[in-house]
Amino acid sequence: MNKMKSLKKYIAPLLLTGVLACQSLDEDPKGFTSPDNYYATIQQGEAALTASMNALWDAWAPGYSYGYGNFIYDDQLLDGDMVIPSDFGSGLWDQHYKALNNVNGVLRAIKKGNFKGIDQSEIDGLEAQAKFLRGFNYFALVRLFGDVPLITEDLPDPVTNPIKERTPSTAVYDLIVSDFQYAIANLPTGWDGQPGKPTAGAAKGLLTKVYLTMATAPLNKTENYAKARDLAADLMDDGAYSLIENVEDVFKPENKYGPEVMWGFNSTSDDPATDAHIWTPSVMDGWGDASIDPTWSDEWLKTTEPRQDAYLILEFDGIPYTDFDEQRPFVKKFTVPYITQDEYESGQTTANLPIIRYADVLLMYAEAANMANGAPTPEAYEAINQVRRRAHNLPISTPDASVDLAGLSKEAFDDAVIDERNHELCFEYDRWFDIIRKRLLVKINQVNHPDYLPNITDDDYLYPIPTYDAKILGSQNPGYTGE
Repeated sequence: MNKMKSLKKYIAPLLLTGVLACQSLDEDPKGFTSPDNYYATIQQGEAALTASMNALWDAWAPGYSYGYGNFIYDDQLLDGDMVIPSDFGSGLWDQHYKALNNVNGVLRAIKKGNFKGIDQSEIDGLEAQAKFLRGFNYFALVRLFGDVPLITEDLPDPVTNPIKERTPSTAVYDLIVSDFQYAIANLPTGWDGQPGKPTAGAAKGLLTKVYLTMATAPLNKTENYAKARDLAADLMDDGAYSLIENVEDVFKPENKYGPEVMWGFNSTSDDPATDAHIWTPSVMDGWGDASIDPTWSDEWLKTTEPRQDAYLILEFDGIPYTDFDEQRPFVKKFTVPYITQDEYESGQTTANLPIIRYADVLLMYAEAANMANGAPTPEAYEAINQVRRRAHNLPISTPDASVDLAGLSKEAFDDAVIDERNHELCFEYDRWFDIIRKRLLVKINQVNHPDYLPNITDDDYLYPIPTYDAKILGSQNPGYTGE
């Protein structure tokens, strides 16, 4: 059994490496810097938020963390007797709470008034960035694990006062909404010379997704459809973001901060992301990720997916394919076209990983407008049809009967939006979350592999709480033993 990592090491006060200096007993301990008095400048606060983003890279960049079952094979699925390992999901739990530890340190310092002599607008901006990241982290945790420990500015002592309970997901969502609302009110629309930092628009986009999630399972608070619709409409009316006209250009390096990308995890040539083998040629010396044989893409995908050439790749100039029994198409979205053959085993990429794009906003608007109004509106049709036209490299704003949807019922339109999300946002960490909130596991299983996973229940929509932490918290998610 794999030993579980403890949450308590991540909710301990933030201690910076090298801060604790040895002092003799009769000396004034000037070398000691506690978490409560370390933060004094905006730069120090932003450095902690950068550390928080680095923890998120560790959780998200490997590609398999949110894949759910990419490496599970036939016999276990067919018999329905697959055993989830005790450490399944623990890396995500650890890294998100590690990120939150850094964020909470900044928020506590702001609350204590540590940033003296600094313009209040700068402090408000730092707080908005911190709350943006806190909202994002808890949004990931609550969707993956359900009820989770809710730790805000005040960090308890992990020895004398450990966290012993999980907070109901409704209360977690209350904090998420509040954090993103604060971010919307206090973040700028852009940062001069600092692309990729959280903005008010990115906060609106993520809050739209929060409302849409709250409107669906497991909360099913349908009044949030209207909130999601209205917030997405604000982004559409604002005009700050737009679809890139040519689908082939969406993920080109020159567009990593383009008009369609609202926020994501950033990487540079000086600091490439690592552990991204799903995005670059794998260490198995052949292509990684996705199908049955080299003809799969031509035989099936090209008849159903016009975005294939933009989002997948079967050949990569300069890097020959070597024999590998499970050759599969390769995710093109996050490849770096100028990577050399000598570098291909590094698993590094300088591509950004987008978390929220304008195409996502259009599809969220279409879904929310349809559900809030009880039928697809003309605006909802136009939103999804813009994404569909772009997929076929047609003029985005010009109606085209060859691809446009029309005349659908509320239910059929909702199915069409979820299907379009699956195609447009593939490999962008959205599909599993869509499956969770729309409760699609049984439906997908019956359509694709009716003999697989015969025992699917609602318990399968959550990760297990890491075993060590489940024992401290006194509960485990249904369907898991916690051992």
